[in-house]
Amino acid sequence: MKTKWYFINSGPCSPSYNMALDEALLEFHSKGEIPPVIRFYQWNPPTLSIGYFQRAHRDIDFQALKAQNIGFVRRPTGGRAVLHDSELTYSIIVTEQYPNLPESVTEAYRFLSEGLLKGFHHLGLDAYFSVPDTEEKQEILKKPKSAVCFDAPSWYELVVEGKKVAGSAQTRQKGVVLQHGAILLDLDEDKLLSLFKFPSEEAKQKMREQLPERAVAINRLTDRRITIEECIEAFKKGFEEALQIELVPYELTEEQERLVKRLEEEKYANDEWNFRR
Repeated sequence: MKTKWYFINSGPCSPSYNMALDEALLEFHSKGEIPPVIRFYQWNPPTLSIGYFQRAHRDIDFQALKAQNIGFVRRPTGGRAVLHDSELTYSIIVTEQYPNLPESVTEAYRFLSEGLLKGFHHLGLDAYFSVPDTEEKQEILKKPKSAVCFDAPSWYELVVEGKKVAGSAQTRQKGVVLQHGAILLDLDEDKLLSLFKFPSEEAKQKMREQLPERAVAINRLTDRRITIEECIEAFKKGFEEALQIELVPYELTEEQERLVKRLEEEKYANDEWNFRR
C-alpha cells in the first residue's frame, strides 16, 4: 500500500492567495488535519516574489513593476527574487518526522526534489542535480552577488545542459517543511532584468549576457512546445514515483478556505509584510 498524500491543482491565483495557501497548508498539516500535500499553481497577474530576508526597495524597481502590471509578494521562504510568469509552481508540505526524510536541509531538499528530477525525465529532458564542484563556487552560494534567483544554481538545484531549469526555496515551521519552487516553461530575460535596480548600465548588460548561460526554460530545450497540462502530468507522476506515494485530489473545506483568506488579508496582501525590509 502506498502512502496517500493530498494533491491540489490551484491553477492561476493572485500572489497573496498563493503564498497564504502554502502557509495555511503548512498550518493544517502541523495540526494533523491533513496528510502531506503536493500543490501545483500559477500566477495571475505575473508576479515578482522576493525571499523572506530580501530588501525590497534596495533590489526592486517598483515603477517598472507597476508599468508592466506585475504583482509583488514576499515569500515565507528564503532565496532571491523570482519572476513567476510562464511557469508551473509547485509546493510540498510534509512533516519533518516523515519516514526517510533527511534531517539536514540540503539532503532533505534533494530527497523532495527527486520528484522534480523524474518529472523532467518524463518530459524527455536530461536533468540532473547540480553539486558545486569547487570551493570557490561553494563560497559564491553562501554570498550570492545578485538579487536574481535564476542567476546561479545552488546545491542540488536542477539543471539541464549545465543551466538551471528549476529554482526552489524551503522553510521549516511548526515541525513542517514547506518547499516550493518554479519550473520554467519560458523565460523573458529582458522583462526579468527590467524589474531590478542595477548599480550601472554595465552591470545590467553583464547580467543580460550571463543569464542565458546560467538559466534556461523548458521550451528552449525541446523541439516542440510543452504545455502546462503536460508539465502537471509529468511532475505529478514524478513525485508519485520518487516519494512512492499516491496523490489524492483534495479540495479545501469552506472553513479552511476562510482561514486562507484571513491569512491572505492579514499578511500577504499587506504592505507591512511585503515591504518590511
